[in-house]
Amino acid sequence: MNTMSYKGFQARIEFDSEDEIFSGRIAGIEDTIGFHGDSVAVLKSAFQEAVDD
Repeated sequence: MNTMSYKGFQARIEFDSEDEIFSGRIAGIEDTIGFHGDSVAVLKSAFQEAVDD
C-alpha cells in the first residue's frame, strides 16, 4: 500500500490488478471519502478534487 498527500491530507492508495485501477481513501477523517483512476495522473487529480470538495 502506498500513500499520497495533498494540503495536509493523506490518502492510502491500492492497485487492483484484476480491474487495472488505482483506488484511494482519505485517511484520518471520520467520513469515508474514496476516489479512483486508471492512471497515476487521473488518481492524483481525483484525490485533489476530493480534498477540495
